[in-house]
Amino acid sequence: MNKNKTDKIIIILTKWFGITLLAGIIIWGAACFLERLDYEQTNDAQVDAYLSPVNAKVGGYISKVCYKDNQQVKKGDTLVVIELGEYGLKKDAASAELMSSHAKLPILAVNEETQIKNIEVIKAQLAGAEARLNQQQKEFGRYKNLLADESTTQQKFDNVSTSLSITQSDYDQAKASLQVAESKLNDFSAQRKAIQAEIKLKETLLQRQELDIRYTIVTAPFDGQIGKKTIQEGQLVQAGQTLAFILNRAEEKWVTANFKETQVAGFQIRQAVSVEVDAFPHEKFNGIIESLSPTTGSRYSLLPPDNATGNFVKIIQRIPVRIKLTDQPAKLSKLSAGMNANVYVLKN
Repeated sequence: MNKNKTDKIIIILTKWFGITLLAGIIIWGAACFLERLDYEQTNDAQVDAYLSPVNAKVGGYISKVCYKDNQQVKKGDTLVVIELGEYGLKKDAASAELMSSHAKLPILAVNEETQIKNIEVIKAQLAGAEARLNQQQKEFGRYKNLLADESTTQQKFDNVSTSLSITQSDYDQAKASLQVAESKLNDFSAQRKAIQAEIKLKETLLQRQELDIRYTIVTAPFDGQIGKKTIQEGQLVQAGQTLAFILNRAEEKWVTANFKETQVAGFQIRQAVSVEVDAFPHEKFNGIIESLSPTTGSRYSLLPPDNATGNFVKIIQRIPVRIKLTDQPAKLSKLSAGMNANVYVLKN
């Protein structure tokens, strides 16, 4: 008797459990159906943020790494120190070359002063030669008239003519010497400009070496959080090599949702969006559509599809949609780049 009663109870409970389960499935299915009527949704979405690389500006061996995995840093904090020795020697060499160029200026100034004095001497000689030439020209004119009046001999006239030629030659020589001396003085002026340009170049090279020395200390470009540590002390790095990645906490986060091409026809900028993140399943985040990609995601791949070649199989493409999160920064701070999300876009 008790056994039959127990069987009846089990049958009744099973019946009601089945009815309840069926009702739950029907309600869940109806809710999903109604939700699909009101929303376009996708689970192909991730939280994004600006992850900036920190690159080495000079090459060398790492002497010290000043951060750990996932460390919070402030702008200007030292992250990596590169060995200084080679760059210190280059700076000393550039400084010595600059001093050598500066030393040429006093020597050039002495040569210019000496040349100016030589020009003054040549000018004095030129004045004397000019005076002698004027005198000899007058003497030649007198003897020429005397010879015409037959008051002197041809021999004396020839001697005066020869003296005039010699005096003229001395004058021309002094005049040419003055031109050469002045040209040489101009050469010194050109040399001064060349040395000044050389000094400017050497100063620039020295500044570059000092800049390279500053670059041996790699600092955080802004407040943020460092990612995984991938370098070690003693490691050789090249200029331009990425040393770390830093997440800028001051920049906004957003969600990139990849909707099917059949879903985006009614999407509009600033359309309301609801976001659920897998890491926080019981919390919703609000946002708006900020922009839609001008191409499908496959077009950004290394080898984009070309349907004109081979057998064609039609595949529904996805359009990346950027969603701006509109919640308070304190609420969004818990989100990390790369988190999976479900996105629901309310239909208009």
